[in-house]
Amino acid sequence: MSYYDAGVNIDAGNHLIEKIKPFAKRTMRPEALTGIGGFGALFEISRKYQNPVLVSSTDGVGTKLKLAFKYDKHDCIGIDLVAMSVNDILVQGAEPLFFLDYFACGKLDVDIATRVIRGISEGCEQAGCALIGGETAEMPGMYLESEYDLAGFTVGVVEKNRIISGRSIMEGDVVLGLASSGAHSNGYSLIRKILEESSIDLSANFNGKTMIDAIMAPTRIYVKPLLKLLKHFPVKGIAHITGGGLVENIPRILPKGVTAVLQKSAWDMPKLFHWLQQQGKIANHEMYRVFNCGIGMVLIISNEYVNAVTEELRFAGETVWSIGTIRKCGKGEAQTIIE
Repeated sequence: MSYYDAGVNIDAGNHLIEKIKPFAKRTMRPEALTGIGGFGALFEISRKYQNPVLVSSTDGVGTKLKLAFKYDKHDCIGIDLVAMSVNDILVQGAEPLFFLDYFACGKLDVDIATRVIRGISEGCEQAGCALIGGETAEMPGMYLESEYDLAGFTVGVVEKNRIISGRSIMEGDVVLGLASSGAHSNGYSLIRKILEESSIDLSANFNGKTMIDAIMAPTRIYVKPLLKLLKHFPVKGIAHITGGGLVENIPRILPKGVTAVLQKSAWDMPKLFHWLQQQGKIANHEMYRVFNCGIGMVLIISNEYVNAVTEELRFAGETVWSIGTIRKCGKGEAQTIIE
């Protein structure tokens, strides 16, 4: 894919390509046969896979972009974009291979676009996938000045016999929660409303950083520690906690007849969420539906592996809690309950 199309000023497009080439180069994998700048990108599947299955995902950043525009916070948005897609395919056990982005604007600002794509390349490095292309579209009249839209696309691969489906989850299994880095990329329509009605100084110190930096913290990418974990331990199910929070994402991986019962006292909900709940006067059930509340990824494993898996993840730098268990689902009962 090219990094500019016929609708972008050619000089600006060429300038952008030259500025982002060093970032993209750092993300390259041996399987990538071409770099950025062509009409299409070539990528071969490694021969280490015996029966490879491709897994794909596409996503955006949502209304977090509105805060990026307002407060000139463009550097972290690219990480968010990568994270939303690579974390999604990770739940099926897939290794992200390559990533492409779509950047659309009314008039190309090379500096802003470079900052965004630098973040995308950083996200790709964190995920171990190659940034092999993208599209920058300049569409006058479609966007306000200095605003843009983003979409990301990733393709990964998993051995067919190692796909994580959640089918084997059963009563007695344990739910582990991996800490999030903040609100990630969900709930920002509500966050923006709270900020509009709050008189807080966003440059003030909040838990060791400015309030706006706490709110805009980039989404955590869990790829490398979890792929390493999957080589050594059987994981029955993984859920990426995005829009819909804990109560709507965990049921997506549960088979019929079981319920995940979580204990809210089992993990430390970050101060940011306490502040949002207080300022927005948000009920507990709504908090768990809108936000990740400090849990960015959930793993479901057999009880016998809890200690070893927890130790492995903590050694890799993750904060992990045992947050619940799986039991039989009662008639008409929700598949995720937080007590």
